[in-house]
Amino acid sequence: MSVELAVLTLLLALSHVWRETTSPRLLNACAVAIVVLTLGRYGDVTAPALYGRPINLYWDLPNMGSVVAMVARAAPLWILTAAALGIAAVLALMYVGARWSIGRVDEALRMPVTRRVLGFLAAGAILLFAGQAVFEQLPEIPAFATPVSRTYAEQVARVYDTLSETSSTGRLPPSPQFHSNLKALGNRDVFVIFMESYGRVTYDRADIAREVTPAREQLAAMVNRTGRSMVSAFVTSPTFGGGSWLAHSSLMSGIDVNDPDRYGLLLTQKRPTLASFFAQHGYRVVADMPGIRQRWPEGSFYHFDALYDAPTLNYQGPEFGWWRIPDQFSLAVLDAREIQPQPRKPLFVLFPTINTHMPWRPIPPLQSDWRRVLTHRPFDAPDVEHSLKETPAWTDLGASYAASFVYSFQLLTSYLLARADHDFVLILIGDHQPAATVSGENASWDVPVHVITCSPEILASLKGSGFVDGATPAPRPISRMNALSQTLLDAFSGSGSPPDGLSRPQLEGPP
Repeated sequence: MSVELAVLTLLLALSHVWRETTSPRLLNACAVAIVVLTLGRYGDVTAPALYGRPINLYWDLPNMGSVVAMVARAAPLWILTAAALGIAAVLALMYVGARWSIGRVDEALRMPVTRRVLGFLAAGAILLFAGQAVFEQLPEIPAFATPVSRTYAEQVARVYDTLSETSSTGRLPPSPQFHSNLKALGNRDVFVIFMESYGRVTYDRADIAREVTPAREQLAAMVNRTGRSMVSAFVTSPTFGGGSWLAHSSLMSGIDVNDPDRYGLLLTQKRPTLASFFAQHGYRVVADMPGIRQRWPEGSFYHFDALYDAPTLNYQGPEFGWWRIPDQFSLAVLDAREIQPQPRKPLFVLFPTINTHMPWRPIPPLQSDWRRVLTHRPFDAPDVEHSLKETPAWTDLGASYAASFVYSFQLLTSYLLARADHDFVLILIGDHQPAATVSGENASWDVPVHVITCSPEILASLKGSGFVDGATPAPRPISRMNALSQTLLDAFSGSGSPPDGLSRPQLEGPP
């Protein structure tokens, strides 16, 4: 039973007591209220099931424009048109149905007997609902649905809570005191590659694991073939189904940035980060951010020495969906501009990928000739045509999701082969699980992290912290995302002195 509809019925009954007829405006308002309550019920039940976490309209609504634009670019025009017309038709039918129904009830309430019966039943339902809420021993018979008005009230409370607490510095804990002498690194480059939407579901959901595991194991085999080793673990992300920047900032700052207002507050303060820590130790800190198309004020918080956003990368090849730029191109540009030039400082790189971002298709082709990736025709025309035909499978996003990670692991395998003699530390880490449409309801918030290196000292330290050999982590997470920062720095400490120089061969591509 719905207590809100009981309230509407009682109000209509009382309006007939006070005046003989109900104004059309009031009936229209009641119909609109019913539609709003219906939409609220649908959103309250469906959004967490799809998104995997409660929705905060204050933070999530501003992102809806980007989501709509992403879908508009990825989906065919006829689907967008049909969807828009379908939504308009459904809303119109909901209103017409609600208006007709409330009109029939209002007609019945004109009769005194019906008015008294429905009025008393509505008042009794309201009292019974209140009694069930106050007295635990009262049996919940009949059962009432959770009031949708409570859902709207919670959203209002969240807005109030956000606006009233954002200015409070007490909401952020003190920054950790990062400590490491970085001697175990020995001037090796450090790549932190956040693999968008890379979650535990790639192990736990059988159909996805069946597709992804062979490509992941091929990467592990290439790691061993090139004289490196891989260790893996799970960590718990501060976010689910979206909000990648919360995961990025948690790892980079060592603070558990688990909601957007914490993130916004963090950016207003001067805090130590992994970027500033490595810069203090003589590293050049670089961000490879192909997903950034416009001004990125957050970049000033990290103080990167170089930022390769979409305009800077200047990709001229065929566009693949909303995100346009193949991750292979972004990696090739980074290699050509930052890794190949000599002499240089060691690098600390932050690289969030984009080709594994929802809706996961179309997936770019993989170019085996890395020299060609930076040209205006990075791929053969048939390969591009085939990729662009692979549009998002909206009724089976799991298949698209799995295919995107097959591409990503094949890309990394190819890069390790091209850089077979380059002695770097490669950290592959998921930012969050995909939305519940892929990961399922009540899914874990755990994400994998793989560390690839040839340093026995780093590997031994990580295994002492809970990492295990190979590409499959132990079931239990070793920590939350923010605690991983110091775990990595501990592994990078050592007693040995860094070597005088490292072999950094040229990638097979243009200088």
